[in-house]
This record gives sequence, C-alpha cells and structure tokens, in this order.
Amino acid sequence: MQSELFQRAKRILPGLQWLEGYSRRTFGEDALASLITAILLIPQSLAYALLAGLPAQAGLYASIAPLVAYALFGSSRVLAVGPVAVVSLMTAAAIGNLGLTDPAQQMAAAGALAALSSFFLLMFGLFKLGSVSNFLSRPVVGAFVTASTILIIASQAKHILGINSHGSTLPEILLSMTPQLTAINLVALVIGVGSIAFLVAARTVLPRLLTALRLSDDMAGGIARAAPAGLVVLATAIAWGLHLDTAADLAVVGALPSGLPPLQLPLVDMATWRALIGPAALISLIGFVESVSVGQSLAARRRESVNPDRELFGLGAANAAAALTGGYPVTGGFARSVVNEAAGAQTPLAGVMTAVVILAVAVFLTPLFHFLPKATLAATILVAVAKLADFGGLWKAWKYAPADGAAAFLTLFGVLFLGVEIGLTLGVVLSVGAALQRTMRPHWTRVGQVPGTHHFRNPARHEVIISPHVYALRVDGALYFANARFLEELVADIIAKNDGITDFVLMFPAVNFVDASALESLVAINHRLKDAGVKLHLSEVIGPVSDRLGAAGFLEELSGEVFLSQYAAMRTLDPETTLRAEGLQA
Repeated sequence: MQSELFQRAKRILPGLQWLEGYSRRTFGEDALASLITAILLIPQSLAYALLAGLPAQAGLYASIAPLVAYALFGSSRVLAVGPVAVVSLMTAAAIGNLGLTDPAQQMAAAGALAALSSFFLLMFGLFKLGSVSNFLSRPVVGAFVTASTILIIASQAKHILGINSHGSTLPEILLSMTPQLTAINLVALVIGVGSIAFLVAARTVLPRLLTALRLSDDMAGGIARAAPAGLVVLATAIAWGLHLDTAADLAVVGALPSGLPPLQLPLVDMATWRALIGPAALISLIGFVESVSVGQSLAARRRESVNPDRELFGLGAANAAAALTGGYPVTGGFARSVVNEAAGAQTPLAGVMTAVVILAVAVFLTPLFHFLPKATLAATILVAVAKLADFGGLWKAWKYAPADGAAAFLTLFGVLFLGVEIGLTLGVVLSVGAALQRTMRPHWTRVGQVPGTHHFRNPARHEVIISPHVYALRVDGALYFANARFLEELVADIIAKNDGITDFVLMFPAVNFVDASALESLVAINHRLKDAGVKLHLSEVIGPVSDRLGAAGFLEELSGEVFLSQYAAMRTLDPETTLRAEGLQA
C-alpha cells in the first residue's frame, strides 16, 4: 500500500524519484554541490535583482522557494532555477513601463509578473504544449539574447561610472548618460573596473595558477567558482573600512530586510494585471526556451532525459513560488546549472539544500551586504553576460537562410531601438510569417524514371525518362488551407500547358498532413481532371494520410487508382516507357 501511494506521488511530484536508492554518499555529493552553487547564486541573485530594477532582496527571495518548487515538479536532476540576466532585463522593461516609483509597488508588480508567467507555463503544460518553444527560431533567440546583452551592458554602465541613466532602449540609455559623463565617480569606476579584472582573472588565470601550485583540478575549479563571493566580501570590506558611501559618494546596496521571505499574494490593481499579460507571455516563452535548452544539454551529458511538458509544470511551480514569496520571474540558468552539475549534484535535493543556504543568508546575514558597492554587482553581471553575444551566429543565419537572417536582424534592431517586447514580437512574427510563406508554395517537381533503376527523380537534377502522356507530380510538404489553392492552380496550369496527358499522378511521399481545405482542393482537382478526360491517381501515400483520405470517402471518388509506389504506377499506366527506362543504363 505504501509503495502504491509512493508511485502515485511520483507521478504528481516527479522530483520524488530521487528518494529511491538515495544514499549517504549521494547526500554528501548533493550537500557539497549545494554549497558551491549557493556561493555563486548569492552575489548573482543580488546583482540580477538590481538589473530588474528591484530591491536587492528580491533576488534572494527568488532563489529560495522556486528552487524547492522546481525540485518537486521539474524533470531535470541538476537544473538550477532562479533569476537570470535576460529575464531580469525583461522584468525591468515590463515594470518600467508601469511608471512605478515606490519599491513596494515595484515588488508587488514583479510578483504579479511571476504569477502571470506561472499561469502561462502551467496552461501550456496542462495542454501539453511543450512544442510552443518552436515558435522561437534559433536565429531569433540568438539575436534576442545578443541584443539583450548589449542592453544589459549599457544599463549597468551607470553603476560602473557612478552616474544615473534610464530608458528601455539603447538610444534612451545612451542619451540619458551623455550629459553626465563629466561627472563620473572615479571611485566607482576604479571599483567597477577592478571587479571586472578580478572576475576575469579568476576565470582565466587563477585556475592555471592553482594547478601550477599542484592543486587538483577539482579544487582549483572550486576556488575559481568561489571568486564572485570572495569579490563581494573584499569589495564590501573596502567600502565599509574606508566609508566610501559617504566619503566618495559611492552607491552601495544599503539596508536589506532580514528574515524569512514574505508569504503573500502580489496585490496590484486590475490595470497592472492587464498591462503585464503580454510581457508575462513573452517572459514565460523565453524562460522556457532557455531552461529546456540548458536542461537537455546537461541531461545529454548524463545520459538522462528532460521532458519539455513536465518542465512547463516545474517552471510554472517555480514562478508561482516566486510570486508568493516576494520574488520575480525565474527560469533555469546556464551558469548556475553548469556549476551545480560540475560540483557533483546528483538529485534535485541539491537545489533544496541550496535554497536552505540562501534562506540562512536572507535571515541572518543581510546586514553584511549594506556596504556592498553596486559597481561590484554590475561587474558581476557584465562578466556573466559578456559571452552571451553571438554576432557570428546572426551572420551565419543570414548566409544560410536570408529569411531567418532577416528575422534575426529585425529582432536585434527591434530590441535595441524599440524595446525588448516589441523587438522580440517582431522577430517571432517575421519568422513565423517566413515559415508560412515557405509552406504556402511547397516545393514541387515533375519526376521521371532514372534509367536502369526503379527510382523517380527531378529532371533538373538527374537524367530521367519522362512519360509523354503520364504526368507525375511530386509535392514536398503538408497540404493545408494556406497552400490548397496553390495546388489547384498548379494542376490546372500544368493541364492547360500539356496536351496529350491522359493520367495525372500525385506523388505524396513527403505529404504528412492533409487538412479539410486541402481535401476540398483534391476533390476539386479530381472533378476538373475528370471533366478534362484525365484520370487522377495517387502514389506513395503514407499511412496516416491514406487513412484520413479513405475515411473522408475521397479514395472512393478518385477517378484513378492509389499505387503503393511510383514505379507500380508507371508500370500500370505506361509500361512501354517504363520498360524502355529499365533497358537503359544511367
């Protein structure tokens, strides 16, 4: 009975699967991984909250309950969820459009945004729409991330320079910064540039130096991954010891509330809920794409699998938890997940223990962050996102498929000059439109028999024998409402230009779907050919399409026959030409 209850619980909470065979050794590996991941997450969470335009504690809150929720409902063993750069930027854009100035109202709006994101993700999961991410082509996602990286760098430059700036587009940010370039805070600049240099050296030089000192690779890597936390301690100590917040007007994090994350519903008015629907839909889509990509890549290393539909529930639960505990939208992050996996995490319990460590910091240690320079947090963000920009990928997409490249570049310029939401929407619309355009005129060709074989190919690519009175047309694509009329017009044009045709064969090896509109077009083609004294035949129809056409009664109405292969069709309809082709050598 107990086993049966546990099996039912696992179906609802797949994260419980790790309980089976869980050992003391696995616990030790998870505990160590959680500590290493928490060391990375704490400074990142504080930094990303500032990027989102929220009080720093929002980053900590978004890194506690969401980790536990994902551990219960997600399908990846090592994915680490929490605030990430791109979603933080989108959050900043969404909340910035509301014109709120009170931090409490901004926190409530961020919670509402997480709640709406959770709603979209859970609805997608309920209807098993994990494939919804396919609406974002890789070039569009790459362009969006590249443009977002540029905006993030521009938005964080104010902390490095010790000046103020505002705006949601690149021109707005640059124009707001330009008049203040003569008032750069040199102390902030030194701390910011020094922090960047420290983090870059910790990532590149430090591991080699530690290895040269005969430390193991694991120990050298662990020390290097702890560098951001060490930087936070060092920068905070310097700012506190020298009283830089007052002596040099250095911007610091300031007072952070101590205690448990607040457990409450985000209270905002109906106008705010309506304004956040569009941004929440885009955030949920982008977050899902990023999370699934990271989860699948890590799962492939471990010979495991990630279920996209289950991931929707996992991320939906994580965002619901963020909404109820003072956080903002979260998703699976690449850097933290790689660290979690490299540190030896074996089960989702590592995420739960990471949440416990961050919770302890939020309850007991937040006063220690009072003098943490914002320039240091900005440096943490800049070093983390600098490698995300991929201009080479955009150029490759343009050279390979101009339509995809155009969608990518439109996304890039749209995000930079029109805003995050508008730019991404333009890219999605153009990429979907390009896909529709391609399917509205599917590739087609007349085929002929390759001499000496039973194969039928395009005469533009192969030497073939073509029947004088049998026209064999191969259609390479699904038939649906957008291209049904095209097929009608194509067949009518072929018949008008080719006298002497007695039989017309539609070759369907690549047609995997025929909708109601396309069925009506096939019926119309059959009738028109019959009136013209031409029989319509089908060949190489795949099973599902044949079943649907048969159930609709079309195969009974067909003036000709349905052939298993194109060769069988030609042997029946024009045996002389077929025998002649078989007697020749290619």
